[in-house]
Amino acid sequence: MAPQERPGTASVVAVSRSATHSFGKPNQLEIRLLAGLGVAGDAHHGETVKHRSRVARDPTQPNLRQVHLIHIELLEELKAKGFDVGPGEIGENILTRDLDLLGLPTGTLLAIGETAVVEVTGLRNPCVQLDRFQKGLMAACLGRDADGGLIRKAGVMSIVRREGDVRAGDAIRVTLPPEPHRPLAAV
Repeated sequence: MAPQERPGTASVVAVSRSATHSFGKPNQLEIRLLAGLGVAGDAHHGETVKHRSRVARDPTQPNLRQVHLIHIELLEELKAKGFDVGPGEIGENILTRDLDLLGLPTGTLLAIGETAVVEVTGLRNPCVQLDRFQKGLMAACLGRDADGGLIRKAGVMSIVRREGDVRAGDAIRVTLPPEPHRPLAAV
């Protein structure tokens, strides 16, 4: 079965990058996505893992976390709980609107702007760095479903399939992978 494209109003709210392994990433006017590598000029750019804990375990692992996307609806939910989190402050490269990132299956393609395409590889696993930023934030980025299963709300990770520039206001088009769909897991 051919992948299905879902039309909608999904868009980019903000883009961010940081050349250092700082927690937050400064907002930019645009970021350049490079195929197979990630965000040009970002500390997590590369074919192999760049997150320090993963490098310590095995630096030869493929980098499934080249581009981090979070939905602005999470930031709005956190604000309602008393947290003050702005674009880029919890490490995302692309902040989205009107896109159910957490409900996408593994392998979903997101065409962003004119030419960039990323493939969703999995969920970001919230870590203690969130609590170092604001106390209690890690717990606020976790939840439970009706069956008691853990919900990781801190966005999704992806790899770059086609390069291109991404900026606020760009449309995002979703192409689902062939069925059966695999739910996202932490990467």
